[in-house]
Amino acid sequence: MQRIAVLASGRGSNLQAIIDAISAGDLAAGIVGVFSDKPAAAALQRVAPELRWSADARAYPSREDFDADLADAVAACRPDWVVCAGYLRILGDAFVERFRDRLLNIHPSLLPKYPGLRTHARAIADGEREHGASVHFVIPELDAGNVIAQAVVPVLAGDDVDSLSARVLAVEHPLLVAVLRLAVSGRLAEQGTTISVDGHPLFTALRLDSAGVLHAHHVPGASPSVPV
Repeated sequence: MQRIAVLASGRGSNLQAIIDAISAGDLAAGIVGVFSDKPAAAALQRVAPELRWSADARAYPSREDFDADLADAVAACRPDWVVCAGYLRILGDAFVERFRDRLLNIHPSLLPKYPGLRTHARAIADGEREHGASVHFVIPELDAGNVIAQAVVPVLAGDDVDSLSARVLAVEHPLLVAVLRLAVSGRLAEQGTTISVDGHPLFTALRLDSAGVLHAHHVPGASPSVPV
């Protein structure tokens, strides 16, 4: 069974989606650790005490020092995949390199649009018609790694940050679980600058449909859907 480590800074709703999928038998994996830069993060309470690790990043003399302790703690649980699920600190180059090709992040925008923070407010301010979430491999550049899959929601007339955020969060959970199914089943890989699914290069991000199925569109040689 594949081993998943989760990094989280907040309430841990995406972590809970992973836990629920595992409990329901929909994700053949186990969570081997939850790690946070905020000792009071609610996400930590979603798992047993022996699976929790946290430290106040602000107490460290440098980001590199904190990242080194975090990386050692993550490595100690021997994860196959490391998932940033609402982890709000930028990971340094050394951490990213240590877990390269098995380090995933879920981000609340349709990357490459709106990396960083305040994604919902920026999408509304720009008059976007569509918004959503992306799961991507992590590289040292902020939210710039290869995008594996996305889920799209409409931006409605009268939307504010709260209403749009809730609509995006509702698709984040099935999106992350669907990507993790690919990952833990050995179907997803990153080779250099290319993502492959079932050994075939993925040239455009997969899209999640309303049934929670990932579809690959306009990919030469790929089938219209990727069942997960």
